[in-house]
Amino acid sequence: MNNASELNGRVALVTGSSRGIGAEIAKRLGSLGADVVLHGRSVSPHLQNSLEAVVQTGAAAKLVSADFVESDCLDEFVQSAWDQFGQIDILINNAGGDVLTGEASNWDFETKLEYLIKADVISTLRLSRMIGARMRKLNNEFTSSIINIGWDQAFQGMAQDSGELFATTKGAIMSMTLSLAQSLAPQVRVNCVAPGWIQTDWGKQASSNWSDRARNESLMNRWGQPEDVANAVAFLASERASFISGQIIRVNGGFKYFKEDN
Repeated sequence: MNNASELNGRVALVTGSSRGIGAEIAKRLGSLGADVVLHGRSVSPHLQNSLEAVVQTGAAAKLVSADFVESDCLDEFVQSAWDQFGQIDILINNAGGDVLTGEASNWDFETKLEYLIKADVISTLRLSRMIGARMRKLNNEFTSSIINIGWDQAFQGMAQDSGELFATTKGAIMSMTLSLAQSLAPQVRVNCVAPGWIQTDWGKQASSNWSDRARNESLMNRWGQPEDVANAVAFLASERASFISGQIIRVNGGFKYFKEDN
């Protein structure tokens, strides 16, 4: 198979594709021949830049905006996204709330929790169910694919507020993946990628303590990059993964459970 064209004829929807991991996933899928629908809360300059990066791969690309915290917008969003190319074969549920930077970092715990449940958990489940039901009706020669984005440390937990928040919300996404895979089989494969320490914008400006932790907790002794996650997603979306469903794939360089003594 020609790797550069293995997703020809397919349409991918990548939520949360304005920057970081989502933008890299959109570009990677476009480079493999998929037409791409990109999503952001609004049509921001970052989302426009992401679209241009996809177009530069030779793929067709469209933009659809929606704020997933407003759950009553999801039906309209699904219809609009589907209508861009008349189908969706690959759904990447990457959109998620950011409570680590900006104004949201100052919210109290309860406000952050409510926001993340709406932006991450409810939207991922509803989008998967609505788009998955449509995917099952497609008369494709290949299986459709839904890929959710989890968090590797939901497996073992992390102390303090951020750990509790993301273990709760990303852990729910990882668990729902297993049930969705059973509900939508055999026409739709559902998997989850659980990234570890990935050097997105937050990671690039992280303190030396966080940077040291990111390197020390990976067997590869480095930050992961958005490209590392995008490569795993691209594989799961392809027919090379046609017998893989209901799985959670950790992309973390191998988690180092025990620190070496100095």
